[in-house]
Amino acid sequence: MACDGFTSSIPKAATKSCLLLLFLVGMVSAQLSTTFYDKSCPRALSIVKSAIIAAVLKEPRMGASLLRLNFHDCFVQGCDASVLLDGINGEKTALPNNNSLRGYDVIDSIKSQLEKECPGVVSCADIVTLAARDSVVALGGASWQWQVLLGRRDSTTSNKTAANIELPSPFLDLNGLISSFANKGLTAKEMVTLSGAHTIGKARCIVFRERIYNETNIDPLFAKVRQLNCPRTGGDDNLAPLDAISPIAFDNYYYENLVNKKGLLHSDQELFNGGSTDSQVIAYKLNPNSFQQDFIKAMQKMNNISVLTGNRGQIRENCRKVN
Repeated sequence: MACDGFTSSIPKAATKSCLLLLFLVGMVSAQLSTTFYDKSCPRALSIVKSAIIAAVLKEPRMGASLLRLNFHDCFVQGCDASVLLDGINGEKTALPNNNSLRGYDVIDSIKSQLEKECPGVVSCADIVTLAARDSVVALGGASWQWQVLLGRRDSTTSNKTAANIELPSPFLDLNGLISSFANKGLTAKEMVTLSGAHTIGKARCIVFRERIYNETNIDPLFAKVRQLNCPRTGGDDNLAPLDAISPIAFDNYYYENLVNKKGLLHSDQELFNGGSTDSQVIAYKLNPNSFQQDFIKAMQKMNNISVLTGNRGQIRENCRKVN
């Protein structure tokens, strides 16, 4: 259910739910601040930024991994660093994350530096959020000011079951994608915008094999090229870029790929497959600045999902375990 653009046709109960959601988001935003660490840890943001630049220079793909880490954190229990907790029942071991999610070592390194600089002050949740922003900027995206609200606290629990259920699958159809994002208070437009994160990064053969061999809404030559490194059997972990045009640049070519039927994942191509989101894909293909501006806004909204503030949660000394 989208909460923008109320009309008289929306039932009163739905209107009340939307107003409650907007009220709660407003309350959370009021408790977060862009200046949260200005006095308690003045060098926090620069420490994170320097570490991310170094990590991306060493391995450009890491930028995409850290952005994905942020997304997978926020979609389960909210943006609370629950995805970082070790344990057999934690989110790390969930099907969408196990042997797939990366970047934990980068977050650990940043946390270690910050604990030396200002012990017990900067949360793991804020580090993950800043790392995602700085990764996008390091790869050429969001050239204008992207402010991050800070002051999140860390969860003391992690939920494998919720991760298996709530993280959107690469095999979802359009209605499933819209529903998955709506469950987190994000609109269909914001879903298309956030999917643009696939302009960087890579995917494993196992998640796109079905598409390149059996789907018809795919460019034949594109499919054949991808089949060279993704056989019908075996090679499950072989990688392919989500955006073959510019795989390490944060730009709008992802949407051009979709228009040309070169989306790597089934869920990618669903955004441009004769459905309600086709027009948004075309708009972003034609206007890169619009995509970049909307991406910042959508990320800022996503990073406010169910955050812990005040006395809730804790500031974990080690991002992998509770204090």
